[in-house]
Parts: sequence; structure tokens; C-alpha cells
Amino acid sequence: MTTFIDGKAVALRVRAQVAAEVATLSRKPGLATILVGDDPASAVYVAGKRKAVREAGMRDLHRYLPATVSQGQVAAVLDELAADPGCDGILLQLPLPAHLDPGALIDRIPAGKDVDGLTTHSAGLLARGENGLRPCTPSGVIELLASEGVKMRGAHAVVVGRSSLVGHPMAEMLLHHDATVSVAHKHTTDLAALTRTADILVVAAGVPHLIGAEHVKPGAAVIDVGIHRTPHGLTGDVRTTELRGIAAQVTPVPGGVGPMTIAMLMANTLRAARR
Repeated sequence: MTTFIDGKAVALRVRAQVAAEVATLSRKPGLATILVGDDPASAVYVAGKRKAVREAGMRDLHRYLPATVSQGQVAAVLDELAADPGCDGILLQLPLPAHLDPGALIDRIPAGKDVDGLTTHSAGLLARGENGLRPCTPSGVIELLASEGVKMRGAHAVVVGRSSLVGHPMAEMLLHHDATVSVAHKHTTDLAALTRTADILVVAAGVPHLIGAEHVKPGAAVIDVGIHRTPHGLTGDVRTTELRGIAAQVTPVPGGVGPMTIAMLMANTLRAARR
């Protein structure tokens, strides 16, 4: 029997908990989203985040900058928000126009306001297991696993993908939950031989339909972080239909990990405000 994890339901629960806590605060948290340029996908993502901010009872401190903006101008906006005591969280929407250096700009965000968990400082805190804000998508994966009662302590977890956005922090977070973690990527020899040993398989490779039945150990929990637009709709990195009767739990695309990213962004903003 394979359970399809309802990420929408878990995300709604997290967001409801955040809204309930925000309602008890004397000062409402403020989240600044910064959108640079006119990328359609980025505009949709930011609109969704801003809507979630308002629904949580937080203050929407959105900033829009034209695609022609300079590195110095973006840096000035980030510095202004970093110094603003009314701004609790800062999110710089990626990707940026090609002439801008995203790493240098992200690192201007103070760790205490880094609700995306992407600065070098935040990455260092995660690597050392110290208190800090964690990247939203890996945090959402942990929340989904916990909601399904998936045992992480002592489990063998395989993360397919090594990006700084998901793969690296995902591996670190699973280690902090006492899993034994292997990381695979496009240069891994015989990927299926490794993934078939996983009790927990997190796929964030960015390759449509990479993982199928031949990659999955019976009874494993499979988390599909990938999302791709195709002529037939949205799809992930996992050939989900092949896993019926093999995986114990699997996340659908859409409706699995995706809703959790915004939910954990709200949780991070509340956490930043409380700190």
C-alpha cells in the first residue's frame, strides 16, 4: 500500500499555526520580498508569497526593482531593510538578471533576517548544527517526513542532488535528525544501486522522470522535490506512478513538497520576529 503525502494539507496546518501565533503578538512581523525584473515565473512565486504573508496577518514589505537596476542599487535596498527594525525577514527572489551577482547580494542579508536560509552565514550555522534559520524547501521535507511518522533516526537517507538551495542543506538537516546520509549526483556511478539502499529517498536533481521503480527499495519513503512544466502539465524528478505498491510513501507533483516551501517561509518569518 503506497501513501501519497498530501503536502497541501500539511502546509495548511503549518500556516494556520503560524497565523494563530502571529495573532497573539503585539507587533506583527514584516517580510520584505524583493523582485528584480519581469521574469513571469518569479512574479508568480512572489505573488504567492505575498498572499501568504497577508493571510498570516504579517506585514507585506514588498519591493520591486527594474531589470536595469545596478548591483549597488540592489545592495542599497538590502542594506536599508537590514537596518530597519520593522523588517523581520528579507527574501531576494532568484534568479536575478544576468548582470547581477546573486551570491554577493544574498550575503548582505543578516543571518537573523535570512528567512530563505541561503546566506553563507546561515549555511555555516547549519553545518555546525547551531541555531539559525534553515532553507525553506528542505525544512518542508523534514516536516512532511515527520507528519507521516517516517523514522529518520538510524535510517539510510539518500539525497539525489547537491545544490546549495536543496541538496546540501537537505543532507545536513537529515544528518541532524540522526539519519545516515549519502549524497548522489549526475556523476554517481550506478545511481540505482545506491538509491535502492535508501529508507528515505529525496530527489532534487532537476531532471524530469529520473527516478523510477528500479531505483526504489520496497517500503521506502520517496520525496520528489523536482518540478517541471511540460506540454502535459507539471511533473517531477520521479516517475511516481511506477512506485505504487513499492514505496511506502511518496509525494505527488504538484501538491507534495511545493506547498511546504511557502509554509516554512511563514514559519521562518515568525521565528525571525520572535528572535
